[in-house]
Amino acid sequence: MPEPTDPKGSPEFDLNAWRREIPLTERFIALNNCSHSPRMTQTSAAAASFLDSWDRDGMDWDGWLEEVEAAKRAFARLIGASTEEVAVTTSVSAATASIASTIDPRSSRNRILASEAEFPTVGHVWRAHEKYGIGVDWVPIEDDRIDPARYGAVDERTRVVSATHAYYQNGFKQDLASIAATAHDAGAWLYVDAYQTLGTCPIDVRELEVDMLAGGALKYLLGLPGIAFLYVRAELIETLEPALTGWFGRANPYAFDAKRLDWSGTANRFETGTPPILSAFVARAGIEVIEAVGPAAIERWTRILQQRLIDGGRARGFEIHGTTDVDRKTPSTAFVCPADSHLIEVALRERGVLASARGPVIRLAPHFFNTLDEIDTALDALAEVFAIGRP
Repeated sequence: MPEPTDPKGSPEFDLNAWRREIPLTERFIALNNCSHSPRMTQTSAAAASFLDSWDRDGMDWDGWLEEVEAAKRAFARLIGASTEEVAVTTSVSAATASIASTIDPRSSRNRILASEAEFPTVGHVWRAHEKYGIGVDWVPIEDDRIDPARYGAVDERTRVVSATHAYYQNGFKQDLASIAATAHDAGAWLYVDAYQTLGTCPIDVRELEVDMLAGGALKYLLGLPGIAFLYVRAELIETLEPALTGWFGRANPYAFDAKRLDWSGTANRFETGTPPILSAFVARAGIEVIEAVGPAAIERWTRILQQRLIDGGRARGFEIHGTTDVDRKTPSTAFVCPADSHLIEVALRERGVLASARGPVIRLAPHFFNTLDEIDTALDALAEVFAIGRP
């Protein structure tokens, strides 16, 4: 087998020191970060602080809500927003449903233009609102990616252009600034699911001119399920009244007036019920780790790792799903499976490699704490499993 090209370079941070903060690295090669990153000592400490508070105080409502606000502040810093533009929610599904519920089907702008690369939950939410009179049009996937010119289908009927930052199946990354310009030229808003990119690269919502952006904590942000964040551009907030709402969406949640539907003047109006407090403790800690390592430094190192994946995969005869241009993709590289991808995932786990199956592919998605040697070992394990899985 030919030797893969060896990308030169090393991380700008102390890789070994960070690996010591991740107990899982002693037992597994964690390359499933596009699905769920491993626990760190920092996130464990954050979870423990909540559990200690619960044991000690029974309930520290003020202190717990301050942790929720701290998580919002951390997320706002990460994306270049103000805290007042960020709401806490439970998932990207809930965030998308909140935005969908603001659209008036009686308006002349009552259509969604969504990419076929959306994670299914986003498409499902848009489609579920068709029964209220909202229409959904689709930008097609072609050759495992999307041509940005296809967003030219936006027109005077379009209220929201829904463009995932990256295609979950193969990591193809879209040019959000270009899509934003196309949407805005037609008078539409841009909604972005950034779950697959947050924590892997710098994201500045002002620079990109996105109107709404959602993402959760359990992937590259090193957190738990149960929490996500929704950014809404300040100028839009007071024009939107979500039907998906709850007491935390009120101007004063503690008024306890069931008849009064007033709205918070900030993105809090997109919040619903009691926030996910434990997950917020952990999310804040995870985002602070990403800030400490640095999104730009993470992007540079993971590009080297993914180039190793691409070159090593080619050298082993694997078929790659999607682009191989590391400037146009997330750290995730998808290899087409000769057998059921879930069975491939299970077989890799048995060999000490954590990967993530999606449809016809197996995804290997490094993060800042992974090494070049781990990439080589994982590719060798995948070659062994693929050989067994072929007819």
